[in-house]
Amino acid sequence: MIQQSIFIVLVGLIFFFATKRFLFLRSNILQGKDIEISGNRSQRWKNVLLIAFGQKKMFSRPIPGFLHLFIYVAFIFTQIELIEILLDGAFGFHRFFVDKIGGLYNIIINFIEILSLLAFIATIVFLARRNLLKLPRFKMSEMKGWPSMDANNILFAEIVLIVGIFTMNGCDVLLQGLEPEHFKETGTLLISDNIGPAIFGGFSVNSLYILERFGWWLHLMVVLGFILYLPYSKHLHIFLSFPNVYFSKLSSIGKIENMPAIMNEVKSMYGIEVDATGAAEPDMNFGANDVTGLTWKHLLDAYSCTECGRCSNVCPASITGKLLSPRKIMMDVRDRAEELGKARSVAKDPLFYDGKSLFDRISREEIHACTTCNACVEACPILINPLDIILELRRYELLTESAGPPDWLSMFNSIENTGAVWQMPVSRDNWIHES
Repeated sequence: MIQQSIFIVLVGLIFFFATKRFLFLRSNILQGKDIEISGNRSQRWKNVLLIAFGQKKMFSRPIPGFLHLFIYVAFIFTQIELIEILLDGAFGFHRFFVDKIGGLYNIIINFIEILSLLAFIATIVFLARRNLLKLPRFKMSEMKGWPSMDANNILFAEIVLIVGIFTMNGCDVLLQGLEPEHFKETGTLLISDNIGPAIFGGFSVNSLYILERFGWWLHLMVVLGFILYLPYSKHLHIFLSFPNVYFSKLSSIGKIENMPAIMNEVKSMYGIEVDATGAAEPDMNFGANDVTGLTWKHLLDAYSCTECGRCSNVCPASITGKLLSPRKIMMDVRDRAEELGKARSVAKDPLFYDGKSLFDRISREEIHACTTCNACVEACPILINPLDIILELRRYELLTESAGPPDWLSMFNSIENTGAVWQMPVSRDNWIHES
């Protein structure tokens, strides 16, 4: 009864604080401007199935793709065992499902154990890639400190979780033979039936019981800790990747959205009828200089970022030593949304502005370095679009601040005045008037 009471109070507190944090993240994302997202729903669900759930784009690199798949599938199926643990803890059962689904129980537990072993191998490989091989994309400047620690924290937690699973199951299979009236028969467990006797075979019944409970609680505590930790971690993508993929663009990634006010100006120059609803206002800002000028989808992109670095790894500006890193852009947008969200929470004013902007985190040199090649967009496993954000920052600088690199400004002025990139003393179409 004491164990049940501790369990219920602990789980209740964890879910309370986790829910509070998730609601805060939701409010942070909704700091962005509203945007209407429409399109083929069946195509959107297909994208979710293939890209978010099926991990389709991860397999552009087969080896890390399969290793990630082992961890991902193990995470999904381990939730079945977690449901049983939650029921056991709340109601004082032991292996609630074992006598309710018959032989299927043995198949499920064996499958979870095999996946857990594969996930353990994948976790060791990922730790080695980050900390021994030190792959360049994991050692870029934006990955110093917390981002690097965050990745390692989850990988180490995964190892602890697997240790908990096999400690619990390994001791359980021994106790099934020693105290069958308390420990229900699970059938042959391919892994635990071997490691249980090998590691715990010489222990007394009391020791086995303590170790089985230790494994059970270790499994539970890692999961509860993960739930509490998740909304502070880049691993938030485990949940957010699904809505992020669903709401991603269905049009070609190379299509850049026009600004109605600018389009109307261009149309009026050529005598084309304009849409009055898109007219420019006197104090209108173009683009964005802060997260409030971006859309909620941009902020959802930022919070969904896995920090895998595939975008920066293929970025020609980043590869050639320029300051730009698309991953850093996404991380800066997320951190700025977090900063402003906290300031508004303290001020208890949803419209409070702290006087800072994204340009305090993202330098002009970074956004100027972008070639708009879309390599980062193509590389992202969950359809994040860093280019959209870069373009919004550029638009603000050029159209609202009337600033930018000198060679850009002279080019834009030339296009505006003569319709040509290069400055000419006469109009570009002057030749048609010559005799």
